[in-house]
Amino acid sequence: MKFMKLGSKPDALKADGKSVRYVSSELATDITITVGEVKFCLHKFPLLSKSNRLQRLVSKVDEENSDDIYLDDFPGGPKAFEVCAKFCYGMTVTLNPYNVVAVRCAAEFLEMTEDIDKGNLIFKIEVFLNSSIFRSWKDSIIVLQTTKALLPWSEDLKIIGRCIDSIASKTSVDPGNITWSYTYNRKLTEPDNIVEETSQEKVKHVPRDWWVEDICELDIDLYRRVMITVKSKGRMDGVVIGEALKIYAIRWLPDSVDELVSGAHAQRYKTLVETIVCLLPSDNGVGCSCSFLLKLLKVAILVEADESSREELMKSISLKLHEASVKDLLIPARSPQSTMFDVDLVQGLLNRYMSEEKDGLNFEANEKKDKVNDESLLRSMSLLNVGKLVDGYIREISHDPNLSLTSFIALSQSIPKSARPNHDGLYRAIDIYLKEHPGLTKAEKRNICGLMDVKKLTIDASTHAAQNDRLPLRVIVQVLYFEQVKASAIPQSINNIPHGPSNADSNGDDECKQTEGESCQYLDNEVCHLKEGELCKNGKLNKKNSKNSRSGTQLLPSRSRRIFDKLWNVGKGQAENRSSETSGSSNSPASIVPGDTKSSGSSLRHRRHSIS
Repeated sequence: MKFMKLGSKPDALKADGKSVRYVSSELATDITITVGEVKFCLHKFPLLSKSNRLQRLVSKVDEENSDDIYLDDFPGGPKAFEVCAKFCYGMTVTLNPYNVVAVRCAAEFLEMTEDIDKGNLIFKIEVFLNSSIFRSWKDSIIVLQTTKALLPWSEDLKIIGRCIDSIASKTSVDPGNITWSYTYNRKLTEPDNIVEETSQEKVKHVPRDWWVEDICELDIDLYRRVMITVKSKGRMDGVVIGEALKIYAIRWLPDSVDELVSGAHAQRYKTLVETIVCLLPSDNGVGCSCSFLLKLLKVAILVEADESSREELMKSISLKLHEASVKDLLIPARSPQSTMFDVDLVQGLLNRYMSEEKDGLNFEANEKKDKVNDESLLRSMSLLNVGKLVDGYIREISHDPNLSLTSFIALSQSIPKSARPNHDGLYRAIDIYLKEHPGLTKAEKRNICGLMDVKKLTIDASTHAAQNDRLPLRVIVQVLYFEQVKASAIPQSINNIPHGPSNADSNGDDECKQTEGESCQYLDNEVCHLKEGELCKNGKLNKKNSKNSRSGTQLLPSRSRRIFDKLWNVGKGQAENRSSETSGSSNSPASIVPGDTKSSGSSLRHRRHSIS
């Protein structure tokens, strides 16, 4: 910290209690100056030789035959006046970053200029500011912090502006040229070096955002002005600006929701959030993480920030929603909403994101092909991330008993099919919703289950769904059917291996599609006549070892197995009869003879693969 000493005489200003100051001298004092609650008993001559204003005031009180002068609204108060008085007497005084602004304003008030005495106090303070304070990083910040209590004097004297320029200029310096100290508590823990680093090696490790923590101690108004100046120089990366805003928000915004909305500080937090939003880098949200933007949006909603701030945040978030986490989206709902979380807000973010995606695809259509391939790949990956995010979010909010079916369906349908190649997450969300909302009608259950494509469930999800008595019977049968279709395609694919791997895959898929197409109509007709109770009475799977199978299989509940065997055998028979009629060769599958139906069905149960 820089400092400057003025004067050489010993300090002769004494105190008589808390409210009286006097100069210990053989000469009696002849003037009394009251500043605030403190009375100074001084001599006229030393004061008048340095201050134009005191000359006029003394002349005025002499005409009134009085020795008392009252200085109301004196900048810096009694302490600043005491320094000025000691300077007039030639006593030793020390200027430092904590008092220099107050003394400078006091000297301006007293008009201690060069026209009355060469080398006066104003001149000496200006030399100290320009040669020491504004050249020091931390001293400039300290001085800037002290200026708020001295408005409007500090503003009129351009001390604030000069401090801000000094700070902003230093933030733009190449990190390799920084030699001054700074605060940086976010360094990653590194193993201690056995050999001490040289000064040159230390300089190389200076991060680009070395300055963000030191300016966090500034009041929000001064911080805003510093950040505007930093951005206006055009040398600072948007990522660093975003990091600075994040650190400032963490420093001043409380974690407690109750403290945020308390009446004592609500207005302050509202101003803080709105200011941070105004300072966000204009790079389409690239400079700030999506997590930080969502937390800022949460606070903005809680403190009821203005609509323009929330709109700006939503715009930035929608551009990088694929980076968000489920936890970030769990924003508490505000009255009059009845749900636990603000579902409408998330729905709006999804709509914005999909609108941006659509515009991006239209733009790519006009670009070169090689560029389209790269950007399309990135968009596809982002879309998949959003798909996982949506499934995870609706899984969390499904626990809310006040979540309407309409909101659940709308959120689920906000993303295209390509964003959800796997329906396990959606199935889990549907299962939780059905569990937490037992009063749904059959039609409502069909609607919510209609969101799910059972063909896109993994083996684990299919096994769970086959035993889930909360699902409609039709859905369970569909799960069983498609699992059996997949299982039946495996041995035929293996038999076609000599024709090449691609042929085997192709034939397996064709067989699955052919069987599916021929049997779906029959399946729909049969399901309509089944009673839901036949499948739900026995919910546990029985285990049985099959001698004719290569490995153990997990069987269906007995009644469900009989129902499915009936559907599968008839559907399979129709498919095989059609195959026999069209091929006419000895290699076509044998038709099922009426007399052999029982043995054929029994053989099929021994041969079939497990649905799990």
